Amino acid sequence: MQAGGISKVSGVRTHPNLAQQNSGPIPTKPGPATELFVDANFPKGLPDPAGEIVWKRPKQEWLCASPQFIIDGASRTDICQGRLGDCWFLSAVASLTLHQPLMDQVIPEGQGFGSGYTGRFTFKFWQYGHWQEVEVDDFLPTVKGELIFLRSRERGEFWSPLLEKAYAKLKGGYHALHLGFPHEALVDMTGGVTEEFGGGPLEQRNEKGILFKHAYTVTCVAQVQAGGAQVDLIRVRNPWSHTEWTGAWSDHEGAAWSQVSTAEQNRVQRVQLEDGEFWMSVSDFHENFTTVEVCHLTGSSLSESGSVLQPWQCALHQGSWVRGISAGGPPQGTALYWLNPQFRLTLLEEDDDPNDPALTCSFLVALMQKNWRQQGAYLNIALHLYQVSPEQTYLSPIDLLKVRPVLYLPAYSAQREVVIRGRLAPGHYIIIPSTASANQEGEFILRVYTEKGNGAM
Repeated sequence: MQAGGISKVSGVRTHPNLAQQNSGPIPTKPGPATELFVDANFPKGLPDPAGEIVWKRPKQEWLCASPQFIIDGASRTDICQGRLGDCWFLSAVASLTLHQPLMDQVIPEGQGFGSGYTGRFTFKFWQYGHWQEVEVDDFLPTVKGELIFLRSRERGEFWSPLLEKAYAKLKGGYHALHLGFPHEALVDMTGGVTEEFGGGPLEQRNEKGILFKHAYTVTCVAQVQAGGAQVDLIRVRNPWSHTEWTGAWSDHEGAAWSQVSTAEQNRVQRVQLEDGEFWMSVSDFHENFTTVEVCHLTGSSLSESGSVLQPWQCALHQGSWVRGISAGGPPQGTALYWLNPQFRLTLLEEDDDPNDPALTCSFLVALMQKNWRQQGAYLNIALHLYQVSPEQTYLSPIDLLKVRPVLYLPAYSAQREVVIRGRLAPGHYIIIPSTASANQEGEFILRVYTEKGNGAM
């Protein structure tokens, strides 16, 4: 069979990417086989030693009689993890469902299984400064007629497994989604910048239901009146759609909730179900989770009507480290540091913060390496910021001998993206991104998030 083609054997068809590896023939409903889109570019291969995997379209027999793309809106309950170790991606998708403008950006309208159905579905992901369309067919891997990866709680709903397939294509195949960090998926689906905040220690699987080295989603924060006192609570969701926290304020422990009125419980939408979502106190949250990842968004991403949020303004720059030209390495131990790319940051408008007596300007600087999953490794990268005079646009080797950075990352890190959050006095600054060693080559994007009236060039 020619690679990428469609084989016909006694009126049945096999998925072009799996025909020689697994699955066997896939029964189809009557109709011309050439009418439906087949994605010949989807990365091949799934481990299937027993030969159980069959790739099926949702409209095929015994998968779903009447499939729908979205049923009653896309929500966090449509995300139930399967065999794939991509809880990091699913936790990000659950966050996305809480913000309709973000969902509309990632999932274009007008798609479905009704009139005009072609077997082709399109999604959009943010990649290094622009939104990239990813098209996939709707063949999904199944075993005994059941989806083996992401699925919706509604059997006939397919937006979430198709989104997972599109993201897998973007990253190089389903195998590329095994293990990762939520912040990567959040950036890819929002174009935002993420920060990590450390929490309490956790050394082993928690006896109260919290899983070690597993990604969850914070879906709500709220205050409730309990016995005359205000209690701060956090609602958390496990993408498995089961296995919940069993401690105080959980669905299983009703003592704390008995002090909360029915009206209060309705206000925060408390639901007692084994659905993977649960409430816990802020103190318990700190004791049981090691890291919180927060995604900062720009104004274009937070366009909800009536929003009181104050989004950042973003300036984005493409750059590269090139051997002998712009790969100067670290500031210590080399005379080449000045060769690194330099970017100017201007801070003129102070924060609208009456509690800030220092009259400073808040900002974020994020340095992201490009194409690291394809290269298979990170460079160790860091950021340094220097204050300069209004007329300076560049720091020479002589200048760098005289000045010290006003803000910098304490160490070089082998991460996809490193971030500095700062508050500095109004003025002019130079940002220098660098690698841990001179002449290490790579491409990057530099994003500077500021409040009103400030910017980078």
